[in-house]
Amino acid sequence: MTMTDQLSQEIAALEAAARETEARFEFIDDFAYPPGVKMAVNFTADFDAMLLRRLLKEPPMQLAQGEFGGRVGIWRLIELFNSHDIKATVFTPGRICELYPKAVAAVTANGHEVADHMWEHQVPKDLQLEAEHLQKSTQALTATAGKRPVGTRSWHSQSLLVEEGYIYNSHGTAHHRPYYVRDKDGENCLLNIPFHYAIDDAMFFSFAWLASENAAQRITEPERVMDMWWDAFLQQYRQGGYLNVCLHPFVSGRAMRIEALDKLINRMKTLPGVWFPSCEEIARHCLENHPARGSVGVQ
Repeated sequence: MTMTDQLSQEIAALEAAARETEARFEFIDDFAYPPGVKMAVNFTADFDAMLLRRLLKEPPMQLAQGEFGGRVGIWRLIELFNSHDIKATVFTPGRICELYPKAVAAVTANGHEVADHMWEHQVPKDLQLEAEHLQKSTQALTATAGKRPVGTRSWHSQSLLVEEGYIYNSHGTAHHRPYYVRDKDGENCLLNIPFHYAIDDAMFFSFAWLASENAAQRITEPERVMDMWWDAFLQQYRQGGYLNVCLHPFVSGRAMRIEALDKLINRMKTLPGVWFPSCEEIARHCLENHPARGSVGVQ
């Protein structure tokens, strides 16, 4: 086989994989918000604390940064969201319920949503162990938050998520508005509420994020980041779009970033028709008003 033949085969395989993936996605062409709403903004927080740092075997200083998120950062974010009447969604690993149970309970006590973020911020490759992790996380969040989670930010198997009663995932980035995804067999449909890393605080405020070299990633001034996020917000606002702001308590829970977020939210609120719901509210709106093809209704 010549190099040209091999390249042609590889291209054909990639094209076939792309077609297969595209067939799994169902976009909402006639997407619309409730009357009076022009745009929705989900403020979400990944309450990792030190779990991701430990998973990556990072040094004690990094672990301490994660601990700040559980002791201080999450409380500052709750206070910020409350002050603006924002219904936030806090994606929480089940293990966090053992480490910071009062913080997890406070999220729902203040009217926000607690959603799944895996058991220990990872998904086992073994399907049986994966199912056990998902069940443990679901049970822990239910017991601690007082309400069973219906959403996740994870790469769990969709069949397991559907079996456990989840109605949405906030993990993919295939569209700028909510959309539906099916598994490879065309079954187990879930709504996906998208986010992308340009609206993720860790991309701008962390050294060596996800094991990158310090030289490749520098801490950015909060005002510069908020200006970029404001531009992203305006672009979506003009087309009646959607924005998912991804925060981390150990990152954005720092005082100077809380202040910058407060200013950004105040700017957003100057425009009419901006809705600040939880991810569950967005999901139920889509399921009720823009159901997937072949859907039998909302749980």
